[in-house]
Amino acid sequence: MSQLQLGLLILGVAVLLLLAGYGAWQVHRLQPRRAQAPDSFAAALLQAEQMQEPVLDANAFDDAHFSLPMPEKKPGLDALIDVIAAITPDAPLNGEVLLAAMPPTRRVGSKAFAIEALNMASQRWETPQAGQRYSAMQAGVQLANRSGALNNIEFSEFVVKTQGFCDHINGTPDFPLMRDEVARARELDQFASDHDAQLSFILRARRAAWSPSYIQQTAARLGFVPGVLAGRMVVASNFAGHPPVLSLSFDTQAALADDPTQSALREVLMSLEVAQVPRGERAFERMRESALTLAKEMDGSITDDNGMALPAEAMDVIEQELEHVYDRLDQRELSAGSPLARRLFS
Repeated sequence: MSQLQLGLLILGVAVLLLLAGYGAWQVHRLQPRRAQAPDSFAAALLQAEQMQEPVLDANAFDDAHFSLPMPEKKPGLDALIDVIAAITPDAPLNGEVLLAAMPPTRRVGSKAFAIEALNMASQRWETPQAGQRYSAMQAGVQLANRSGALNNIEFSEFVVKTQGFCDHINGTPDFPLMRDEVARARELDQFASDHDAQLSFILRARRAAWSPSYIQQTAARLGFVPGVLAGRMVVASNFAGHPPVLSLSFDTQAALADDPTQSALREVLMSLEVAQVPRGERAFERMRESALTLAKEMDGSITDDNGMALPAEAMDVIEQELEHVYDRLDQRELSAGSPLARRLFS
């Protein structure tokens, strides 16, 4: 073999090795990014600090499981968002009597229904309790929620359910006019529809996809904790009993896969329920910061639901519009994150 042939052979082998190496690098580059395995100390620390969003009762919202003040008392009926019918009993009644007469369900159609009683000792309205005496009662149904405004059929069901309770306790109800209350419900529903801001960003992978564990590990560094549902993480509120400030979600099936590290995800959804979170939580500011940080660390881009890029200028406009929403909610005495707002926007 001549020296020229030997040189060409060596060159050919080198080219083949380079092509093979490049191909392997391309395959590795396009594989889903996986979480880094922490050392034993970091793993122990992670286990000690791990938090999870617990399952709460039907009237509660998502929250994280860690030390917080006692949950706020569930708000009572309020004429601002409820139809209220006063009930006058023939005589004061024990809580046991009222509890025995309570309707089996707390819904009227798609609306929340409640009965409260005036505690003779504390002179406060509350859900009837055993061992207490009550001098007056009231029944209420919510005027509107995200299912729409209270309608004539639901108002009639409210009357029937309240009258049934009154028949059991020998009480006399005083119902407002259906026409007026249904009209009030429609007006409130229109206001709520105009100010029900639900924001979402989509983080899309630019090149390599992400594994669920990689998303979870990266988001955890920004304060996100596991949610109740697979494929969901949340940033907990600073206020006990409040819903999360932010939520991050991705494909549930990928999160439940036998080997999540092999799942390839190309987008995650970050969302904010504006009316559910107090203004003081700086929810949009934190959403924006979190999205930008995740996009940088995970090599992703930020878009809206339609796939349109969201530059800084667009986010500035959104933030300004949100300030107007907050102001309007405040003026209506339905401040974002307040008990009444959380009931109305649910």
